[in-house]
Amino acid sequence: MTERIEELAKQSGIGLFKDNSFGWSVLAGTDSHLQKFAELIVRECIKTITEYDLVPGHSAKWEDIYDIHARLLQDLGEELKEHFGVEE
Repeated sequence: MTERIEELAKQSGIGLFKDNSFGWSVLAGTDSHLQKFAELIVRECIKTITEYDLVPGHSAKWEDIYDIHARLLQDLGEELKEHFGVEE
């Protein structure tokens, strides 16, 4: 499990413990904690997608293409929010 996933689990109120045979296991958490954890992961995915730099250091000739892709990624982020029922 990455440190970021571990941080999101803690933010959601899920207690974790290191299980030598299986890695990390859930120690404590309610359905609402698990729902919050899933929501945080979806939000993290949306943030990564919508902030992704499609053409690093793009020149002016790429600007139109870049803007189109940026809008598409924003739309994708919104669709993911709707699909998973994540509210602002």
